[in-house]
Amino acid sequence: MHSIELLLDRASDAAVRDEWRILSEAGLPSQGDHAGTSNAPHVTLVARPGLDPAADPRLLPLTAALPLPAEIGGLLLFGGPPRGLVLVRQVVVTRELLALHEDVHETLGGAGDVPHTTPGRWTPHVTLASRLTPDQVARAVDALAAADVPPTRSVGLSSLRRWDPGTKTVVPLGPPPA
Repeated sequence: MHSIELLLDRASDAAVRDEWRILSEAGLPSQGDHAGTSNAPHVTLVARPGLDPAADPRLLPLTAALPLPAEIGGLLLFGGPPRGLVLVRQVVVTRELLALHEDVHETLGGAGDVPHTTPGRWTPHVTLASRLTPDQVARAVDALAAADVPPTRSVGLSSLRRWDPGTKTVVPLGPPPA
């Protein structure tokens, strides 16, 4: 899926990567297991089968709203059999975040979004691990609790990028990560 994503500021990125590391060290799947240079903690604003790169210049003015303060909240689960469960941290919505989300969708136009990224149905989150079994979810919660990972924390949403899975590249849309 092609996507438009918000990246976290450096300190927030490092904190999420610490959670990835905790899960990996506990012998559990983790987003940290993906070695690609494009792998970074992020919040997906739009996911759809295709995105026209010609829209990139129209998205650039929207980055003036960044950085946005946000809060990462508790753990949530998505998915189910046969692909497994996805463990995420919710991102608490604010008016500003919802406005940016709607502006990105309005700017891109079109349809075909993954349902959980459409306005009115969006579930903003940062993924910690995918394809977990119920037993692994329990172990992941225990591992994060044992590491004293705070259940909520302030983060900064600092920059926008476009992910192109066809070329396996990210296109920074600005501003530079803080």
